[in-house]
Amino acid sequence: MQLPNIISELVKTQNEFNSAAYADLFAENAQVFDEGKTHNGKAEIEKWNEKSNKDYKATMEPVDYDEKEDILSAKIAGSFPGSPLILKFHFKIADGKIQNLKVTG
Repeated sequence: MQLPNIISELVKTQNEFNSAAYADLFAENAQVFDEGKTHNGKAEIEKWNEKSNKDYKATMEPVDYDEKEDILSAKIAGSFPGSPLILKFHFKIADGKIQNLKVTG
């Protein structure tokens, strides 16, 4: 499966638990919506990812990518109830950065 470079990098940085590199893939004023909460801006996204990494140690394995809609389906495994799960990552990408990410079940 061929993923856009920015999404490949997101998977790589998540699997390395590198919150700073993960956040650097986002635009300065990006938004992430996950688990009913919105995280605004790179600094908040980095804090959210760092906490998630500590709490869940979740890794991502891409299983499908809808190029037309920019939706990645990935198997997420970690220390959380129901692991592993297939989640969908809905991206809005512009100017080489992630502008918006919504995570759904």
